Amino acid sequence: MQALVFAAPHDATYTDVPEPSAPAAGEAIVRVHAVGVCGTDYAGYVGKMPYFTYPRIPGHELGVEVLAVGDGVTNVRPGDRCSVEPYLNCQRCHACRRGLTNCCEHNQTLGVHCDGALRRLYALPARKLHPSPRLAHAQNALVETLAIGCHAVDRGGPTAAETVLVIGAGPIGLSAVEFAKLSGARVIVMDTAAPRLEFVRSRMGVADTILADGTAGDIDALGRLTDGRLAEVVIDATGSAASMSRALEACAFGGRLVYVGITQAELRFSHAAIMHRRELSILASRNALSRDFPRIIGLIDAGRIDTAPWITHRVAFADAAGAFPRLLEPASGVIKAVIELDA
Repeated sequence: MQALVFAAPHDATYTDVPEPSAPAAGEAIVRVHAVGVCGTDYAGYVGKMPYFTYPRIPGHELGVEVLAVGDGVTNVRPGDRCSVEPYLNCQRCHACRRGLTNCCEHNQTLGVHCDGALRRLYALPARKLHPSPRLAHAQNALVETLAIGCHAVDRGGPTAAETVLVIGAGPIGLSAVEFAKLSGARVIVMDTAAPRLEFVRSRMGVADTILADGTAGDIDALGRLTDGRLAEVVIDATGSAASMSRALEACAFGGRLVYVGITQAELRFSHAAIMHRRELSILASRNALSRDFPRIIGLIDAGRIDTAPWITHRVAFADAAGAFPRLLEPASGVIKAVIELDA
């Protein structure tokens, strides 16, 4: 069986891997139909993902069909369409025992810390499967992306009386926009790319956007939109140390800043003049919780989240290795690419 593998930075190729046999107790064997490509995959491809080692089979945004289940599995059965929660938590550490499975001390995320599912057959713990019989496989592959934004918005806890500023209109930022809208809060989106902001306005119904240039003018523009109050909740989805360091300046007094992007660089900001004076809260957001997956499946199924604008590129599995360089080009206009293993 063929799998796509990142053999080294900038080197995507195919390799033979064994097919899974009978599932072990608690496991399911699934057929992989659709795999979403996200920023983590791009970062792994170019060599900028801190958790990657090579070679690595990517693939963690998955739409799958259950083929067989092992002893003790009751949550799914053969034939079920499912989304996959790709965070393999240990179930034993202090975080897991407290229900914080998203930040398990020994977490292994599929396609990042361990080999993922860019292959046709895969075995994984059945507890990580979330049935969604009415969603298309590509929609199921979007659920994990949306779950990242869902958890980030939950961390910020916006109310309908507040303003949420989302910085960065890539897929993770857009997923945060979806759930910020559902909170009833006013949503403003900031990005450095005009085409992404046009997408936010025309396809996601967010009227207020700020084309950022990294200067104090960005905060001035936010002030003009909010009568000087700024944003009670700021979600930075850029992964840029410069943006993440400046994001506190966008927070209203008593505001909350949520970092959902990842950087290896140091962040620098004024404590006395900004953080202390405004009594700000800084929050990290990592992965998502199990409960987020059925919630998102239900929202898509009910039509409260429209997935139609999301998938801008579809790639056949046979063409996927050569697609990564093209998808990285800004001119590609990619929002979300989905690799289809049936094509």
